[in-house]
Amino acid sequence: MEILLEVKKGSIESLSIRKGILDFEEKLKTIPGAMTGDCFPLKHTFVPGMYIREITMPAGSLLTSKIHKIEHPYFILRGDVSVLTEKGIVRLKTGFSGITPAGTKRLLYCHEETVWVTVHRTDNTDLKLIEEEVIAKNFDELYNVIEVTDFVKELNNAESNHVSEVAVQESIM
Repeated sequence: MEILLEVKKGSIESLSIRKGILDFEEKLKTIPGAMTGDCFPLKHTFVPGMYIREITMPAGSLLTSKIHKIEHPYFILRGDVSVLTEKGIVRLKTGFSGITPAGTKRLLYCHEETVWVTVHRTDNTDLKLIEEEVIAKNFDELYNVIEVTDFVKELNNAESNHVSEVAVQESIM
């Protein structure tokens, strides 16, 4: 991985980059003949508890990704691609692997034909249901998901702490 520009998470610059990616995506939709959505070849593979998505993007492609709700691994099987996120710009090549954090939206430029694979933990095999599970329609939806997830984690921590306190109190008696 070659880091071309690094930006501090949560900074004014990172929010400007997010807005720039969203603005670019909106402008792209207005260009006659521009391809949007899932317009490149996709391969879908399912194994128990997992969905594997492979996309092949042609050299010279300029595109945006969707907004990812859930952290997951990704792999560059073949190619050379520059990627802009709120963290900055990186250049990824064949053999690279990484983790996509929740809340990621990317702008990609493919220097070569690039095969990008993502792996998602799910029991669903219906692509529409999987997309609803792992992709946010907008950043507002993402924040609602994160807030609920954080709330559930806090509840679970409170319950386990309470159980521990009860256990300690009972063992003292």
